[in-house]
Amino acid sequence: MRLPIYGLIAMTMLALISTPAHAAVKTSVVDYKQGDTVLEGYLAYDDSNDKPRPGVLIMHEWDGEGAYVQSRARQLAELGYVAFACDIYGKGVRPTTPQECGANAGIYRNDRALTRARVEAGLDQLKSSKLVDPKKIAAIGYCFGGMCALELARSGADIAGIVVFHGSLDTPTPADAAHIKCPVLALQGGDDRLVNHDAVNAWEKEMKDANVNWQLVQYGGAVHGYTNPKNGSDTSRGVAYNAEADKRSWAAMRDFFEEIF
Repeated sequence: MRLPIYGLIAMTMLALISTPAHAAVKTSVVDYKQGDTVLEGYLAYDDSNDKPRPGVLIMHEWDGEGAYVQSRARQLAELGYVAFACDIYGKGVRPTTPQECGANAGIYRNDRALTRARVEAGLDQLKSSKLVDPKKIAAIGYCFGGMCALELARSGADIAGIVVFHGSLDTPTPADAAHIKCPVLALQGGDDRLVNHDAVNAWEKEMKDANVNWQLVQYGGAVHGYTNPKNGSDTSRGVAYNAEADKRSWAAMRDFFEEIF
């Protein structure tokens, strides 16, 4: 039976009213502390419900907490996670040149105890959110942030999993891998000359010696920094974006989260 036009309009309006609008991603800048140092993180979540959900701690590249990891936080929030991009360097410390980036990253590469303290402060901040299930937290890191994420794992932190994107894998204390309690997924560029095959092989040995639940994925043709579009496409520089590897690694992370959560 064909409905009169006013009937179709009424049914359409009823459908629109009864279908909830997709909640917007909410974001906020969060000041917190590690010792006496003020840090500035970035929280993102979808406010579609107020029930506790898995949280993801994000660790930045060597240029500090900023637009790139904030965009990743929003992407994670769209997937239903509470995401917190933590700050390793400190509020207002945002290097802009390679020399400044290297100098700041070097402080934490040479002081892994300080690195762990900064990451743990971020983890505590994420756990403090009433929206987060404290038993379902993962950490991810990009480049320098990959080192930070691994140091969190090596510290024996009680978290669900670690994902490293084109991360620095080395450590001065490989025996600390014995403290790792969670699965670890490393997503590396197959042609990464900055984190080369020797570094990857040493990391594999570290994981095997400690009986860690680990997985390594390498993307052919991808060099260091393959997830960040701002790195451009010139692979001869050793740092470049690779759209295919970016897409595949994000999918690998999502599959990993489905498994651990």
